[in-house]
Amino acid sequence: MAIGWRGAGTLAAALLLSTTVSAQAPPHRPVVAELFTSEGCSSCPPAEAVVAELARSRPDVLALAFHVTYWDRLGWADRFGLAAATVRQQHYAAQFLQDSVYTPELVIDGWRQAVGSDRPAVLAALHAAAVEQAPAVALTLGRAGGRVRVDVGSGAGRGTVLLVGFDSWHRTPVARGENGGQTLTEANVVRALAVLGPWQGAALMDEAAAPAGEHLAALLQAPDGRILGAAVLP
Repeated sequence: MAIGWRGAGTLAAALLLSTTVSAQAPPHRPVVAELFTSEGCSSCPPAEAVVAELARSRPDVLALAFHVTYWDRLGWADRFGLAAATVRQQHYAAQFLQDSVYTPELVIDGWRQAVGSDRPAVLAALHAAAVEQAPAVALTLGRAGGRVRVDVGSGAGRGTVLLVGFDSWHRTPVARGENGGQTLTEANVVRALAVLGPWQGAALMDEAAAPAGEHLAALLQAPDGRILGAAVLP
């Protein structure tokens, strides 16, 4: 059916309004779920299963598995253990006023935490974080050759720009320790974590060598731990 002049004008105005509203809408970002885990921890495989479910079925969530190193002394050295993961969890423990670190701990958007194997608690925390999420600071990622570029938009506050390299899936036969004799399935395994620099509220661009890992993520994190922005490059 043809649209008359008056109808066409109304349609054009509606399209213009829609475009304006879309342009002014705050950028969307995923809720960030950080699991602190270890191949040497017998309580961790159920939490790894939760992360695998999130990675497979929740595009609105960026799930990352940080393998800590403090379990290595108990009979099995986690091949994905990162000193930076241990330090990151220690910072969260201080932020949450915890007496010590533990696995499997899952930190949601930098300001909530739950036992990673407690699926109902994790899902509830993810929902609460999505509902209470502040307007995101825009982040975009690009890769060219061996370099990575992170563009950060302007916004309120200040923070630190982080670059994460991670792998989608691994299967690891464990010979010793609490999981000895098992083959573990691990999802979104963090292979590298780097601090790119500070953000003071003005738009900026950071560039770095591409880290280890099949995929890349960038995080903008406030001094109080809250995630202000997140982006993923498959």
